[in-house]
Amino acid sequence: QVQLVESGGGLVQPGGSLRLSCAASGIIFPIVAMGWYRQAPGKQRELVAIITSGGSTNYEDSVKGRFTISRDGAKNTVYLEMKSLKPEDTAVYYCNGKVLAPGVRDYWGQGTQVTVFS
Repeated sequence: QVQLVESGGGLVQPGGSLRLSCAASGIIFPIVAMGWYRQAPGKQRELVAIITSGGSTNYEDSVKGRFTISRDGAKNTVYLEMKSLKPEDTAVYYCNGKVLAPGVRDYWGQGTQVTVFS
């Protein structure tokens, strides 16, 4: 059974930092990409950052220069280093894994809350 387990959310003041981690288990097919999405109250879920198995990355415009995504392929783990956090970064952050099984299938973590408060 595929599981993605996130950790690292919490409360932080503006300008602070947090590091999210997501470990995938039970995956027997290749992971083509892993990423982070977020959903704020009353808003749609949006892509924050994604990293492919080849190491290519893509970021949502508002987090460029502040967030860094990385992965440990051997451990099927993805990280999101978040710096210079702003109140508008407050959301539930979801880990996503795209698995080639065949065709690309999405798997999701349970979500972790990030709250940036003044």
